[in-house]
Amino acid sequence: MKALVTRLDSFGDVLLAGPAVRAVAARADHVTLLCGPRGEPAARMLPGVDDILVWDAPWSGFEPPPVNRAETEALLAAVDADTALVLTSFHQSPLPTALLLRLAGVRRIAADSVDYPGSLLDVRHQRAPHAHEAEAALDLAEAAGFPRPDDTRLRVLPPPDTSALTGPEPYLVVHPGASVPARAWSPGRCAQAVRELTAAGHRVVVTGGRGERDLTARVAGAHGLDLGGRTEAPELAGVLAGARAVVTGNTGPAHLAAAVGTPVVSLFAPVVPAERWRPYGVPYVLLGDQKAPCADSRARNCPVPGHPCLESVTAHDVLAAVEKVMQA
Repeated sequence: MKALVTRLDSFGDVLLAGPAVRAVAARADHVTLLCGPRGEPAARMLPGVDDILVWDAPWSGFEPPPVNRAETEALLAAVDADTALVLTSFHQSPLPTALLLRLAGVRRIAADSVDYPGSLLDVRHQRAPHAHEAEAALDLAEAAGFPRPDDTRLRVLPPPDTSALTGPEPYLVVHPGASVPARAWSPGRCAQAVRELTAAGHRVVVTGGRGERDLTARVAGAHGLDLGGRTEAPELAGVLAGARAVVTGNTGPAHLAAAVGTPVVSLFAPVVPAERWRPYGVPYVLLGDQKAPCADSRARNCPVPGHPCLESVTAHDVLAAVEKVMQA
């Protein structure tokens, strides 16, 4: 049996699909993962994936591309599967993807769908209320005939040794950036946390992408080790795997930390529900006002002056949370 699993949005979303992918891989002869460009680096790290198709869907992402007939037809020609799982977030519809997969000749398609699917789905599943995204994906896989694996934690392929970048253990990681501004703690607060953690005797490594070098330099200051722009996804996994704890917002590295088994101090802006997106399968502490006025708004930019849901968190709060998760 050839199986296809789709998860078309971000890096973290693809990591959260990992347990469901492994459930499919346990029964299927071949597993293809269909993902978007932002999810591709995560897809290449998931156990159980045999092939990857990358397609920028017009209904996904913060800056979706226009509909392109030639690219869509190329995708239809590339799909080769007997059965498919269409994984989406709770607020997304699987039906556009299901339509394309049906046109590509996939005979059996399963998805969570509130909307009436007509003939687009063979398994129309209803996700449990308030289910974590990883749990919802596992539930759908099980409904489609792929039982849960014994290990349902997030996993990635073994990362490279990054000790040449980080220096010797032990250390903590602070990752200040976020793909959505509303989910980021301010640079000033992050820098205060690095100073506080250092003063408490911890060595701190600051990570970030290529476009975040100015941010990581400011946050690291004279106290932290600045690795901004020096790690691709596999190397970042290695850095996170060596850390005693990771301090970050609700963003991809939080899920990557969970996938390598590292505890997370999560500065979680409530623009999306923590019950669905919190760090999964590892010790964690959630910081931030989960009842702030922005709760469940899915806002990209904070709609409340002063970003109080996260700016109310202090460096001392982070230090206390780090000490707590390291003892868990």
